[in-house]
This record gives sequence, C-alpha cells and structure tokens, in this order.
Amino acid sequence: MASGWTIVLDVGKSLSKLTLWDEAGTVVAHRSRPNQRPAGGGPLYLDVAGIEQWLEFVLREFAALGPVSAIIPVAHGAGIALIGNGRLRCPPLDYEWADVANDRDAYNPQRDEFADTGSPALPAGLNLGMQLHWLDSSNNGDYRGAQLLPWAQYWAWNLSGVAASELTSLGCHSDLWRPFEKSPSKLAVRRGWAERLAPLRRADAVLGSLKREWLQRTGLSGRVKVYCGLHDSNAALLAACGLGVMTARDVTVLSTGTWFVAMRSPLPNGAAWISALPETRDCLVNVDAEGAPVPSARFMGGREIEVLVGEAYSSAAGRGGATESEMAIRAIEAGELVLPSAVPGTGPFPHAKHTLAGSFSDINEARGKAHLYAALVADVTLDLIGSRDTLFIDGRFSHSPVFSSALAALRSDTTVLVSDEEHGVARGALRLTNPSVEYSARLRSVPPLSADLSTYRRRWREAAELSLAQSLY
Repeated sequence: MASGWTIVLDVGKSLSKLTLWDEAGTVVAHRSRPNQRPAGGGPLYLDVAGIEQWLEFVLREFAALGPVSAIIPVAHGAGIALIGNGRLRCPPLDYEWADVANDRDAYNPQRDEFADTGSPALPAGLNLGMQLHWLDSSNNGDYRGAQLLPWAQYWAWNLSGVAASELTSLGCHSDLWRPFEKSPSKLAVRRGWAERLAPLRRADAVLGSLKREWLQRTGLSGRVKVYCGLHDSNAALLAACGLGVMTARDVTVLSTGTWFVAMRSPLPNGAAWISALPETRDCLVNVDAEGAPVPSARFMGGREIEVLVGEAYSSAAGRGGATESEMAIRAIEAGELVLPSAVPGTGPFPHAKHTLAGSFSDINEARGKAHLYAALVADVTLDLIGSRDTLFIDGRFSHSPVFSSALAALRSDTTVLVSDEEHGVARGALRLTNPSVEYSARLRSVPPLSADLSTYRRRWREAAELSLAQSLY
C-alpha cells in the first residue's frame, strides 16, 4: 500500500460507493448511495450532480478519520463526459435511454468489425460510439470540439483537474478501441472522436493532487493524490489477479452487481478465440489494466433479479417458513421454469420472451427462483467464453445462498470459489497503488446445491433456446 490511507470511489449504475482503507489494506469505513434514476422525457443523463454532492459530504467525513493520501475512481464502462474550458459541457447520457439509438440504421454501418474491436452492437447507449453519434447529431454547438472523458476518468478530472483516458474504459464495448492493435477504432478516427479523447494514461498513473476547490469543500490534505482509475469489472479482475489461485490456472472471474460480467484469463492467440465468440449473445472482449484482451460475456443479472423479486410483491400471499435454497430446490423438483430475458436486449438470450411459471407465494420463493434463474443464465455465459478449471465469483451476489451453490452444481467439473471480501472492486483498485500486495481474503470452495440439476438444466436450456429462436422470426 502507498503511504497514507486510500479512498476508492466506485460509481456503478445502481449504486455509488466510497471505501476508506488504511495502510494495512483494512477497510476503515464504507458508504453507499443509490444513484437517482432519471425520469420522463429526454435526453436522460447520469446522476452527476447528485453523486458529486454526496461525494463532498462523505469525503468531508473521511477527512476527519485518518491521513488520506490517495483517491482512486472506478466506474462502469458505458458513460462518457464532454468537457471544455475547465467545465463539464455535457454529462454522460444514461445508457438505458432508448432514444439515443433512434439513428442506429445510420450508425451501425460505420462500426468496425466485431473481430477487430471485440465490441458487439448493443441496445440503447451501451456502445459509447452510439452516444457520441447522437450527440454529434444534436446540433448543440457546445459539444463541438469538447474533450471526451470515460466515466471513471471524469471523476479523476473532477477531483484533480487533469484530463485522461484509460484502456480498460475505452476497451469496454465502446466501439472506440481495437484491443489487438492497441489503437483507436477506424470509426473513432473517421468521426474525429479519437483526436478528442483525453490523453491516454495508465490506470495506475497519478494524475495530480486534489484541486484547491475540493480541499476547501472537504478539508482533505493538499498531499492527496488522484489516480487515473479504471473500469469496475476490470478492477474486480485485478483483485482476483492478487490471489494465488490465479497462478498457472485458467481462471474466470464472475463479477456480480447490476451487471454480471464473466472475464476469462487473457489467452494467447487472441485472433483465434475471438472468432468463436458470438457477437449477438452479449459476448465481448474487455481489456485488462495492462492492455491485454480478455474474453468476456455478460448479462444484467442484478437488474433481472430486481425485476423478478419485484414481481413477487404483486403476487405474494405471505411469507412462508421455507428458505431461499429450499424454495429453489422445490422449483427444480417441480420443473418450474423462469425463462429469459427479464431485461430485454441483453445477455445470451437478448430477445427471448420472458416467462414466469406460476406466481410467487412469498419473498423467499421469489429470491430462490430469481437467483436460480441467474445461475442458469450465468452458466450459459460461461460456456460461451469457454470457461473451465476455476471460477471465482465476486460482488454482492457471491454469497447468495442459491446463486453460487446452484452454479457449482451446474458446473460440477469447475472449482467454484468465493471469498470473505465484501469490496472486491475496491480491493482491485487498491492494487493500483502497489500491485505486489497480495489479496489477503480467505477463499472457500462453494458446495453444490443439494439437488440434481441435470434434467432441469437441459429442459431450461431447450426452452430458452426455443424462445430465442422464435424471437428471430
């Protein structure tokens, strides 16, 4: 660890989190805040003002707790900010705002091939190029010539005043980066976006000290250094790289939050394996902190669980005595299927018609079935990237009594591991200050759910694949 305490700012889609770490790598304090979801009309933007106000309040609190010396931002990869003349000209668009993709027919033919970028064509504004295309079409003069900052680096600039871009953020389904050539995409060059990107810096680069404005607002020391930062799922991967289990094994890290992102160890002969990734099933190539291509697949697991559990409140008759695991086992034994996709347009079954067998009797049944469903979808995403040998599950769903154990049962030939770490993304960001620091969390092997899933898995996959096929006609 660097001398002094470190703050990690983690700006996810649903939650923003701040953790304070001492020099020994122990969490001193942590705070979180639900991000405000934009409502009505458009265009819709991410909650910049709300997050900044909360950030000021918590930084002031943390300043009184110990000798803070560094701040590291991490964020999801589908936000890009426009700055100019020392101010924010345009906050990042909310990537779930569907109208940003109204001109997709004009945009799509301009994209580089998937084999070159590893960036699939995604719905709404999940591709940063689609967001920039919409902004270019808006005829707002304030946007012309504005510098472009990925979401994590926006917060680094906000705190330090130094603008930067970074590989894990640019290489996250942006349409703007060619990971095997380590250069901007032809689309980005042709549209003039490449030259407007802030200078490329490493994730572990110190951009500068905290701005005077933030010193006054928070009471933090002028010695606080601001790091460039990185994409959140890549931070989880970086944390796992500090585990001894990563050595000499083919390991997949499954990061679980609003998005469930499976990232397999960087592989040699990238051009050979990328051809096997199906672009239309939310497979992609991420880029790790060293710039290496990482085969990945994802789905909006946390949001899908929210949707499914939310359905329970309208149909639940009361709370029964059975646990979530018992409810999941009952669903397996009864052959009750929850089929994708609860969040349309994402994951390995992007256009399949979501169906729910029966209603939920209580909230434990809802959670049991929702987490079983998430395990079945995760199982497919892992197959799509050829995951084998070892699976490390990180994030807020890693300790679900159903999700991890069902996945262990579904993948009986894989060693499934979780840790006692509650802040895996932040732990990975900490490794930017000292990559030689080992991940000290205790690992445990996940026991499989005590149910025979073989027949159930086959029936679920057949029904899900049929629903996907029917959606194409």
